[in-house]
Amino acid sequence: MIYYKTNEEIELIRLSSLLVGKTLAETARSIKPGVTTAELDRIAETFIRDHGAIPAFKGYGGFPGTLCISVNDVVVHGIPGNQVLQDGDLVSVDCGVILNGFYGDSAYSFAVGTVSEEKRLLMQRTKESLYRGIEVAKAGKRIGDIGYEIQTYVEQYGYSVVRDLVGHGLGRHLHEKPEVPNYGKRGVGTMLQAGLVICIEPMINLGRRQVIQERDGWTIRTADRLPSAHYEHAIAIMEGKTEILSSFDEIEKVLESQQ
Repeated sequence: MIYYKTNEEIELIRLSSLLVGKTLAETARSIKPGVTTAELDRIAETFIRDHGAIPAFKGYGGFPGTLCISVNDVVVHGIPGNQVLQDGDLVSVDCGVILNGFYGDSAYSFAVGTVSEEKRLLMQRTKESLYRGIEVAKAGKRIGDIGYEIQTYVEQYGYSVVRDLVGHGLGRHLHEKPEVPNYGKRGVGTMLQAGLVICIEPMINLGRRQVIQERDGWTIRTADRLPSAHYEHAIAIMEGKTEILSSFDEIEKVLESQQ
């Protein structure tokens, strides 16, 4: 069952999603060589609770952290802990909150110190693929159109799309129908209609698309141990338009101030 949202519900999801962006921005202030992923997690949890919300990931399916912090060859679901960030790391941070009974969900990839040109381009093009996917996500289009746009864009650079993990619907639950793959064929899949809220989240590997799961039951890393990048926005399909409910603006203001 796909649950289509009212305009009022979409506004509540927007509030949750904007808080995620602010949390990621607050976390970004401390992303630098020498910080542990556990320290970043504590910053995020405090910030979320101080704003009257609940960390959505903490305890979800048994996940122990507020953030998924995935470094270099970890694609997603990295568990915060004693890992110390090093100069040159690529770190993807995924965050979710529950506010007013609705979930917000967004992710952003960060450069720790100075990263290689290879990693910088992977991050840049992964983010570009997200916006290309959003561009075609309009009422009357289909889920496959989104995946096709992302896949064809990144594959021209020799990158690969992770297929084991996908985007999803968002609302009173963190993961709702429909699934939103980052690969696909035009004109195939669920029709996009007004009231649909989905998360589009390309997970793009520098090397091959195959991934493996660690013994902790969460951490997903690339099989070839090459880096991966991850960006995610929550969007709403509206009558005659599509709106991005989450925001990278505050994150990017912090990043600009650090340059």
